[in-house]
Amino acid sequence: MSKTGQARVLTPEQFAHLLHVIHEHRYPEKNTALVQISFKLGLRVQEIALLQIKDVAEFGPENSGQRSFRLKEILALPAAYTKGADALKRSKSTYQRRRISFSVHDFDQLVRHIETMAKAGAEINPEDFYPEVKKHRGRSRDLPMTDGALRSAIEEYLSIRLAKDPSLKKSDPLFITQKGGPYSPNTLQEHLSLMQRRWAGIERASSHSGRRTLMTNIIHEQKKSVKIAQKIAGHVSASTTLIYEEPPEESLAGALIQVGKEYIS
Repeated sequence: MSKTGQARVLTPEQFAHLLHVIHEHRYPEKNTALVQISFKLGLRVQEIALLQIKDVAEFGPENSGQRSFRLKEILALPAAYTKGADALKRSKSTYQRRRISFSVHDFDQLVRHIETMAKAGAEINPEDFYPEVKKHRGRSRDLPMTDGALRSAIEEYLSIRLAKDPSLKKSDPLFITQKGGPYSPNTLQEHLSLMQRRWAGIERASSHSGRRTLMTNIIHEQKKSVKIAQKIAGHVSASTTLIYEEPPEESLAGALIQVGKEYIS
């Protein structure tokens, strides 16, 4: 069940340090909101990249040129968001198949079918016999936005966005790059890793650290059931959630320190 190279689980002290150093760089409001959503809701990078303003807030009436908004209580994440950037047609898939597999029964049937076609002199194209590609099944989920720091970060960031551009639409991306366009999942992945590794100096932290930190806290610290963790993570299968039952690095370090105290020489 264990995987090598897992993203680092941040301690509360490391998370606080990350939030502190973010304010030493440009766009602290946006970056704080990004980190809060990653660590408090456990969204995947592609899900964060696809978020629209309407997913987290509702616009109110315009008053003297100022737009008002109200933050929602629940983030209703559409199933399509879990399918990556192609969910909103921002990119096209370049997937190429390298391996295919068949059951023994299907392979036997396939060989007999090809044999019949060959005897009849029919043209045989190997790709016609490939099994269908299994499409990733997205899963929608409702995530309560109850954390005070999370709500404050999103509200502060949205207030700045609206002050700069009162014409914002509810369908606009929640997070935008320096150039004003939406983040691609790859660009956002690099940015989240940059903040944690370069800015905060947290070794082996990555864009997945927020998600893994949240899941690890739910399972190990809060002692919640795997079903609850599965629902928050949006996993189709509970077996995927079980990956997060792996103990965090802090627990391993504590165990090794204790051994060192008992076996001195």
